[in-house]
Parts: sequence; C-alpha cells; structure tokens
Amino acid sequence: MNDERRTDDADSDIVPARPLSRASELLARTDESQTAVRAAQLARRLAPVEGRLPTGDRTSDRVARLLNDVRPDRPSAIRELGLASVAVWQSLVERRRPDPSGPIPATILFTDLVGFSSWALRAGDDQVLELLREVNAACDEVIRAHGGQVVKTLGDGTMAVFLEAGEAITAAHEAVGAVSAIVVGDFRPALRAGLHTGAPRAVGSDFLGVDVNIAARVCDAAGGGEVYVSDSALAQVDVDDYVIKRRRFKAKGVPRELQVFRVFPRY
Repeated sequence: MNDERRTDDADSDIVPARPLSRASELLARTDESQTAVRAAQLARRLAPVEGRLPTGDRTSDRVARLLNDVRPDRPSAIRELGLASVAVWQSLVERRRPDPSGPIPATILFTDLVGFSSWALRAGDDQVLELLREVNAACDEVIRAHGGQVVKTLGDGTMAVFLEAGEAITAAHEAVGAVSAIVVGDFRPALRAGLHTGAPRAVGSDFLGVDVNIAARVCDAAGGGEVYVSDSALAQVDVDDYVIKRRRFKAKGVPRELQVFRVFPRY
C-alpha cells in the first residue's frame, strides 16, 4: 500500500501541458516548416511590389521593415505573409491616388505662414531654415496621415491634393494646430489654410488649372490659425460635422458667385 500511495502521490505531481502551450508549440513548428515558408514566400513574390522591401518613410514602410527584422536568421511563414499583406495594402492605397493623366476630381489644399516674411528678415538664415523644416515636416505628416498627396512646398507654404474633402478639411485643421506648437527663437508661427474642390489638371507631378488658382486665393483670404473652405468643397461633406461661418470673399480670377466659409470641426 505504501508503494501504491507513493505512485499516486508522484502521479499527482505531474501537471498536464496547458492547451495554450501546445498551441504555441504547434504554431512555432508550422511557422518554421519548409512547406509553410515556401507557400508564404510564393504569396509574397506574387504581391504587387514583387517581394521588394519598402524603403520609404510611410507607416506601412516602417511596419514592413520591422516585420523583416523579426528573427531574420530563421525562416518564418508569418513574417513572409505579413510582408505580402503590407505590399497588397500599399497597392490598394496607390490605386486610390490620382492618376496623373488629366483632370482629376480632387480637393486642393494650400497652406501659408502668416507674418513669416517680416520675421525672416530679422531672424537669420539658420532660424528660417529650422522653422521651414519643422513646419514642412508637421504638414507633410498630417497630410499623408489623411490620405493626401503633397504636390510641392512653396517657400513657407504647401500645396496638397486629396480625394476626399472631409479628410482635407481635417488635415488642414490638424496642420494648423501642429504648426502652432512650433517655436523657433522668439517666433511662434501661425498657419492659414484654404481648400477648394474641383478638377485640376495633372501635369507630371504637378497640378494646374483654374481650380488650383481658386484654392490659392481662398488660402490668401484666411487669417492666422484659420481654415477657409469654398462652397464646392463644403458640398462634399456633412455640414452638421462643422461650425460654419460665411466670409466676404472677392479675388481676381475667381468666379464672382464663389462662396467661402470659415470652418471649424465640431469635435
């Protein structure tokens, strides 16, 4: 009986492997199996970017590089499938961008720094360059985060295009806020923004046409910290999402019937 008791006691000390541990071990074996890795590598080669590792600075590019650096010394089906998924996602995003072949329905955004020129005359080149770097970086990050495409920087301003007017308005307000937090020397910049929806003509990497000129004039009419929006851009969004105040507007080369509004997101 003592032997039986010892046997029972010994058996009671054995803890069965937990289901989670078993699942983890199975996943690890599957992840490194030659069959799974080959299948994942094939899926990655069939992806739109043909398995190339992105070199840009988009969030998806950084995600791809992080995936690529996870246990690079070991084969991994999960890593290969992750990289393939990023490639497919980037392809879908690229397809939504304007096709540079002619008139493109788009919302055009212009930004500009108020009071920059007078400050730059006394600030010196180093501070001017520092300010422009910080402002351009802040605007670029916000624009890209909302699906916009930076067309060009214009000294102390930026031109961008968006497929969705609502995203453009949100990006404009976030850019105004981001720039207001920048301080260089004794200068705190104030950004203004203007938006107009139309059909600018794509010429290479640039966009031209009367709608571009209108967007620039709308921006010129705004004050520091303000976002002005034309009636054509406002027609593309749910006006209940914004506080809207009509502004008197008149500019050379702009249709007389064009209406312009100062817009605040209700959030």
